[in-house]
Amino acid sequence: MALCASAAQTCTASHLRRASRAVSNAFDAVLRPAGLRSSQFSVLVALALAQEAPVSRLAGILGLDRTTMTRNLGPLQRRGLVASVAGDDRRSRVLRLTGKGRDALARALPLWERAQGGVVRDLGEAKWKGLLQGLKATASLAP
Repeated sequence: MALCASAAQTCTASHLRRASRAVSNAFDAVLRPAGLRSSQFSVLVALALAQEAPVSRLAGILGLDRTTMTRNLGPLQRRGLVASVAGDDRRSRVLRLTGKGRDALARALPLWERAQGGVVRDLGEAKWKGLLQGLKATASLAP
C-alpha cells in the first residue's frame, strides 16, 4: 500500500495527464465559439506555419503518431478546413489550410489569446515560464 500511495502522489504520467485534461478542457471551452477544440486549433496553427505538410511531418511537428494525426484530421477535412492535395510528385499527398480553415483560425486566435492570457495570469509569469520550460524538457524525453 505504501508504494500505491507514493505512486498516487508522485506519478509524473498521472499528474501530466490530469493537468493536460484540465488545460485542454479550459481551452476547449474558450475556443467553442469558433467551433474548434484545442487539439484542432493546434493542427490549424501547425498547418498555417508549415503552409503545407504531409501527414507524417505534421504528426511529427505536433508530437503525435500518424494514426492519431489522421483521426484528428478527419473532422477538419469533413468541415472543409483542411484539404489533402497532390504533392510535388503526384504520388504523395500534402495537407494545407483552405480559405475556410484560415477563417476559422482567424476567429479562434483571439479566443486562444484570451485563454492563454488567463493561464499566464492565474499561474503568474514566472511559474508559467518555468512550466513551459519543464514541459519542453519533458517532451524531449520521448523516443
